[in-house]
Amino acid sequence: MISAQAWADAQLLWNFQQMGDEPRPCSVAVVLGSHDLGVADTTADLYLRGMFPLIVFTGATSRTTQERMPRGEAEHYRERAVELGVPGRAILVEPKARNTGENIRFSRALLEEQRVPVSSVLLVSKPYEERRSYATARKLWPDVEWVCASTSMTLPEYIDSIGDARLVLDMMVGAQQRLMIYPRQGFIIEQRIPADIVAAFERLRDQGFTSRLVPETADRA
Repeated sequence: MISAQAWADAQLLWNFQQMGDEPRPCSVAVVLGSHDLGVADTTADLYLRGMFPLIVFTGATSRTTQERMPRGEAEHYRERAVELGVPGRAILVEPKARNTGENIRFSRALLEEQRVPVSSVLLVSKPYEERRSYATARKLWPDVEWVCASTSMTLPEYIDSIGDARLVLDMMVGAQQRLMIYPRQGFIIEQRIPADIVAAFERLRDQGFTSRLVPETADRA
């Protein structure tokens, strides 16, 4: 059972971890692979609305996706986007990244290799990964404009779409921990984290939502 306090704390993290940007036209979309195929659906919708002419899907596999996405997260995202009407010529696939830092670095390298001029990037991710993805991108590629986007839905709707409440809360707690410890390790930019968010994180951690926490000497973003 997940307590009422845990649900309330999860809602606080959910709200904080989204940047609240309004999607607007950008040079390119960089789309972070994950277990959530809905990210590809959102990307396809944004493409068909004319928000960018080119997409980079980035991501290998992780312990969460190795069975459900055996060809790699980026490739499964590409297949889904094509099913939804995105032409293959508008998609680049970066299949090697295994963390958010590599997502950004490898996507940048691929775009430079393809000689794609980039002044702005629509960064598409899971809803609760927006803030950390933005902080990573700003650290690693600071000379472009970053706009965040994700599927517009409530926390209960998102949990229903994934089908595993505990996994979602564990992931959110892990994302929040990284926002707190990665700036001092040099992986992401510093952001102000309100006291109520820190307290919500600590309560969820203490209630056992810990499977996605990393050691405080973590070596990747």
